[in-house]
Amino acid sequence: MLKTLEEKELDAKILIDSIIDGIQDVKGKDIVVLNLSELPNAVTDFFIICSGESSTQVESLAQSIVRKTREDVKEKPWHQEGTRNAEWVLLDYVNIVVHIFYKDVREFYNLENLWADAERIDIPNID
Repeated sequence: MLKTLEEKELDAKILIDSIIDGIQDVKGKDIVVLNLSELPNAVTDFFIICSGESSTQVESLAQSIVRKTREDVKEKPWHQEGTRNAEWVLLDYVNIVVHIFYKDVREFYNLENLWADAERIDIPNID
């Protein structure tokens, strides 16, 4: 049975909330959610971007997100990249792509500026 648009949006919100919880569990910083769903030619519906202070934290953030989404919503990433060097880890949940950056690498690529037309939601840091 096909899901309605409302059901798909609710599923995305639940997954986004779980991803954010996984980031916050390991003290990820500067979390941004970009809603790309209204943009033409967007590769996904949402980007979630966050930063870690070290490659160890970047790796821990990825592990925390994968664990949290598996436990909370029984989802796992369709694809993962960057776990070997842990400077930019990508977790692809198809309609949501998570970018976990080492702080300096995030500033270099500046995805938020590349997708500046997207609706942006900044999540406050937990200290």
